[in-house]
Amino acid sequence: MATPLPELVSYLEGLPEPHILFDGQYRILAANAAYRRQFSPQASVIGRTCYEVSHHFSVPCDQAGEQCPLAQARVSGQREKVLHLHHTPQGEAYVNIELVPLKNAQGQQAYFIEKMEALRVAQGQPQAQGLIGRSPAFQQMLALVARVGPSTASVLLQGESGTGKELVAQAVHEASPRAAHPLVVVDCASLPENLFESELFGHERGAFTGASSSKPGLVEAASGGTLFLDEVGDIPLPMQVKLLRLLESGTYRRVGSTELRRTDVRVVSATHRDLQALTASGQFREDLYYRLSTFPIRLPALRERTEDIPLLAVALLARVAPQRRLALSAAALQALQAQRFPGNVRELRNVLERAALLCDGHTIEAAQVQQALATAGVHGAAAAAAAVAEPAPAPGPGVKLSLRAQADAELRAQLQAHRGSRAELARQLGISERSLYRRLREIDSAG
Repeated sequence: MATPLPELVSYLEGLPEPHILFDGQYRILAANAAYRRQFSPQASVIGRTCYEVSHHFSVPCDQAGEQCPLAQARVSGQREKVLHLHHTPQGEAYVNIELVPLKNAQGQQAYFIEKMEALRVAQGQPQAQGLIGRSPAFQQMLALVARVGPSTASVLLQGESGTGKELVAQAVHEASPRAAHPLVVVDCASLPENLFESELFGHERGAFTGASSSKPGLVEAASGGTLFLDEVGDIPLPMQVKLLRLLESGTYRRVGSTELRRTDVRVVSATHRDLQALTASGQFREDLYYRLSTFPIRLPALRERTEDIPLLAVALLARVAPQRRLALSAAALQALQAQRFPGNVRELRNVLERAALLCDGHTIEAAQVQQALATAGVHGAAAAAAAVAEPAPAPGPGVKLSLRAQADAELRAQLQAHRGSRAELARQLGISERSLYRRLREIDSAG
């Protein structure tokens, strides 16, 4: 094993971030104090391979189905960045890796320096809050969050209802230099058109009936931080022009004022709708779409990451029944993983909360999961909930009712049979209340 220059080791030792130095055979030659404190406080890693220390692998990362920055650097000859799930003294954690190859006097890659930075917005193990997962689809999404977080780029989150878009927006915010400033959420679907401008930009006293005093808007509240536009596809067309001006110039006017105000916000938006289709039909401005979608991130549906259900289930049970320390039997987990969950993680939480109420012991069995699913009428309501997220194509002549039409009929039947509140019906369907109201509006307009 080669001995690195003492000057290089001394340089690494003084860096505040965790760094390791290793050779072309993946053997660690040096680890600085920051690395030792964070990743290896009890044992030396010198002489061991990076893939064994970080992943407990017996072969390099690229031979174990992971991205290997060293292998990538050998091809590119340049700095490489990846997101890895590492073993740490606190358990498995997501870590941003930045690797730099160092050449010797002959121009050959002799050493590699790796900087590590923990990504604290997500975990590969159950936790009380935040993003949870380790499936390939989840890791691909999280890698994009890690890439765009430190930048100022506008981010567009696209995914079905219940996939956790607000949590991902929170992750983008916390991974940015703006994390110490506010993250302000604008629920575009629930704001009436006549109040949208006032809520977003604020108003002056006397601007309209009932405006007895001046009020700052959400844009002003988010200054220095992040403005999260949830369900941006529901923004009325007249407001889209004013939002575009804000994005282009950073300026706005309160309702009832001629004073031009300036704000500094980073915009993250989210939608379950196809904005490109809305743009093509004239319901969404093309220029605004391109402003919002500088960096699009697609959130995977739960059915695309079923291997994450055991992790999610443990975390969600801790949230819905924190005093009981409930567990799921193997058969119960299998029953959950067999579901398609059109309402995604939100629906999974609802099912687990019902199963917890139906369970008298400490272990939820498959029978209680099935009863929880049946209580919600999940099989009859699945198509209706799925239609909220993904419209189906209209039927052609002589063709049976489309999936969307079937979903409409089932949703109408659910509504007629339901005797409780709309909020309760939304919970049974595994969707948000605003998604239910939006779907009902669409049915009314189509009928």
